[in-house]
Amino acid sequence: MKGLLLLAHGARDAAWAEPLRDTARQLAARQPAAQVRLAFLDLQPPSLAEAGAELAALGCTEVHVLPLFLGGGGHVRQDVPPAVAALRAAHPAVTWRLHPAAGAAPTLITALADWAEAASQAPAP
Repeated sequence: MKGLLLLAHGARDAAWAEPLRDTARQLAARQPAAQVRLAFLDLQPPSLAEAGAELAALGCTEVHVLPLFLGGGGHVRQDVPPAVAALRAAHPAVTWRLHPAAGAAPTLITALADWAEAASQAPAP
């Protein structure tokens, strides 16, 4: 079974994560055979370790860790790889695949440019 673990930073305001929850719901609808979870690096539950352990307990044999970060800054380069290594050590029967930050994806770059162009041409609110 495949797991898709979306990883975001987290914030004190729980409403901040609502677009990310929507993303997880859409992904789950698109891939009904996969187990989809949203986790946070900081400030909100569940943590990466908690969500990863849940996917392993559900029987996932391959988990894609998908960082929902616009850039590959300090968290993505310094904090996430050791956390994924800890998941590998704790759940060796699972293959953990860490992907680059979402912001590096050409499709997201194009989507952001499309949004900026449309927003800049819209009448002022």
